[in-house]
Amino acid sequence: MEPQIPLTYKEQKAINQQKKLESKETTIQNRQTWKIIKIALWGTLCVAIIGGFIWLISSQPKTPDSEIVSRSGLHWHPELSIYVKGEKLEIPENIGLNAVHKPIHTHDDIDQGIVHMEFQGLTRKQDTILGQFFKNWGKDMRSFGANMKMTVNGKENKEYENYLMKDKDKIELRYE
Repeated sequence: MEPQIPLTYKEQKAINQQKKLESKETTIQNRQTWKIIKIALWGTLCVAIIGGFIWLISSQPKTPDSEIVSRSGLHWHPELSIYVKGEKLEIPENIGLNAVHKPIHTHDDIDQGIVHMEFQGLTRKQDTILGQFFKNWGKDMRSFGANMKMTVNGKENKEYENYLMKDKDKIELRYE
């Protein structure tokens, strides 16, 4: 074995610089690798979210045209009067106007019997039924008494909860 010749200061310095340079290059490569991995993970997550959203929208059942009242919303005002044993019942103000503003609601003009129907966008028949007003009120339509009779615009109607309210309807409910 040959005796080792000690390195000069310049040689030692050059070796240390080479090691530092290699270490720096390795660190840069590791950072670039992690950057690519992060981009790939975020990209995959975004694709999954967008794909899930598209799937959710496309999996919603289509509303048949026969069930659509309006595609661009509506603003109607039917009138509702409720009589229990001959006495007119006072319907409260602000039904459906809690933390969430429901499309079927009342304001302070309920003494005139006005029910506000304010829908944005697609409006289906099931959204405009009289039973929806009572649901928003938190009442069962049949809880006011026996022998319920309903008239709409002066004509007897037996659709009750399923009646599709229309603008300027005059709906009268009588209970014995």
